[in-house]
Amino acid sequence: MDGYEIVPIIPGVEDYLRLRVAAGLSPKTREQAEIGLPNSWCGVTVIHEGKAIGMGRVIGDGGTAFQIVDIALEPAHHGKGLGKAIMAALMDRLNAKAPEGAYVSLIADGDAKHLYAKYGFEPVMPASIGMATRTAR
Repeated sequence: MDGYEIVPIIPGVEDYLRLRVAAGLSPKTREQAEIGLPNSWCGVTVIHEGKAIGMGRVIGDGGTAFQIVDIALEPAHHGKGLGKAIMAALMDRLNAKAPEGAYVSLIADGDAKHLYAKYGFEPVMPASIGMATRTAR
């Protein structure tokens, strides 16, 4: 991974908004980013040539439950092991700092399930099923 640095920081608002769209994730508003990012439990940012090109975060209560979110990488940098590096950095932090037995979850889109399986994640069905909704005003 020459030329890439995995930095243990939460991405800034501009980088966060840009990377979500570049990676094909749903766009978020500036308001959402400004509120949400400071409430991250931890995060990593991938830097290449002085620019953020990837990221990942962990959110949660700090004790019982954590969720890995916002794994995003600019498409031009795919295939270089950076997704694995992001996951490894987040899992290292969880294993070092989260209480033993804490529940760690994520939502795997498409083939990303193969990456996450390498870090011990398994489908929870049929015992459980993931559910989601969006808020409305």
